[in-house]
Amino acid sequence: MKRLLIANRGEIAARIIRTCKRLGIETIAVYSDADQELPYIKDATLNVRIGEPPSQKSYMNQDVILETAKKYKADAIHPGYGFLSENASFAESVLESGLTFIGPKPYAIRAMGDKIQARQLMKQAGVPIVDGSEAACETVESAVQLANEIGYPVMLKASAGGGGIGMQVCENEQVLRKAFATNAKRAQTYFGNASMFVEKVIENGRHIEIQIVADSFGNVVHLFERDCSVQRRNQKVIEESPSPFLSDALRERMAEAAIRAAKAVDYCNAGTVEFIVAPDESFYFLEMNTRLQVEHPVTELITGEDLVEWQIRVAEGNPLPKEQHEISRTGHAIECRLYAEDPQTFLPSPGKLKVFSIPEKRGIRIDQGYEEGNTVTPFYDPMIAKIIASGETRDEAIDKALAFFEAMKIEGIKTNAPLFVELLKESDFKRGHYTTQLLNSRRNS
Repeated sequence: MKRLLIANRGEIAARIIRTCKRLGIETIAVYSDADQELPYIKDATLNVRIGEPPSQKSYMNQDVILETAKKYKADAIHPGYGFLSENASFAESVLESGLTFIGPKPYAIRAMGDKIQARQLMKQAGVPIVDGSEAACETVESAVQLANEIGYPVMLKASAGGGGIGMQVCENEQVLRKAFATNAKRAQTYFGNASMFVEKVIENGRHIEIQIVADSFGNVVHLFERDCSVQRRNQKVIEESPSPFLSDALRERMAEAAIRAAKAVDYCNAGTVEFIVAPDESFYFLEMNTRLQVEHPVTELITGEDLVEWQIRVAEGNPLPKEQHEISRTGHAIECRLYAEDPQTFLPSPGKLKVFSIPEKRGIRIDQGYEEGNTVTPFYDPMIAKIIASGETRDEAIDKALAFFEAMKIEGIKTNAPLFVELLKESDFKRGHYTTQLLNSRRNS
């Protein structure tokens, strides 16, 4: 592989460029008019404007992405996360164009992208799933009937969904009836598929995922877990590894289930199997993300492995670089997603980063998409940077993250930095005693 096009933007484009430079692979950065000032563009070997700010006219425009790749003689396309990363039709088009797609085969993306089909596959593979729909709920009446059978609260979900869009906890029938049409409409808008289904809510659960990588020879390994239980609007805000909740025995059982899930779809490349873990240590499949995760640096810091390099090597047809017994972890890592948003309401706060002063701290990795003077526009996810702190112990990683946020200076827009300062000091978080309801309980107290 000599030249790779990155079908994405911001920090994940910068992240992929870093590994490609180390591997001697040239990169093509693409950008919309809204992103022409961002730093990732000048880091790439080549950069190409691909359209107007709305993502459908640029980063989601498959024809333009493919034409650019062919025009500038790319060998491969890395989709990053979001946008086209889990679009099976796009992956097919890339392969049909004679290019390498840095991700799984289209059939695996398609199988895991349909959440109902994924549930059925996992059930057949013996991976535990939460009580819920065996098929799409075509009407609100069918959703209500199923919810009455499995008991409230239930989670209403979009069959083709992701990122928390189209999801809502329904405590009773009245809420479910009200939410059904609204979420189906959102699902149709965002995913082109209005199908909805319901699952039993695991109360006081933890959202824990297993990172796996598979090659085309049938080998699958795991690179341990990430605990992603600190969430707002069903979207992750803090991720860490190791999980302060898991025992070694439970970790081993979940990793074994994740590998079984990957083998069930003949998976190849990096992926993440997400579980909800109940207080009694029972765990259930939520979904599989068929791409690189936003929170992959947490895994890289505890294992010392470069997941983007693993993705590229596997996509080139090479076997996995390591066997399971050769993969180990050391220390602890915590990632905080820094967003341009109000720390109380979580509403986006786009604008110009008049001051963006990042302290230099040992043990801190910063994956950033913006620098001082850039503007966070309203067109895309408002994540500014990922701050990942690591240390020999969890306490050390927390202390480093806290010191970073207390020293960091941002002016011009609101960010959720003050929330991190509060959370990293909070006794329940410091003791590791938290669930997916941590932020909701803070807001309701």
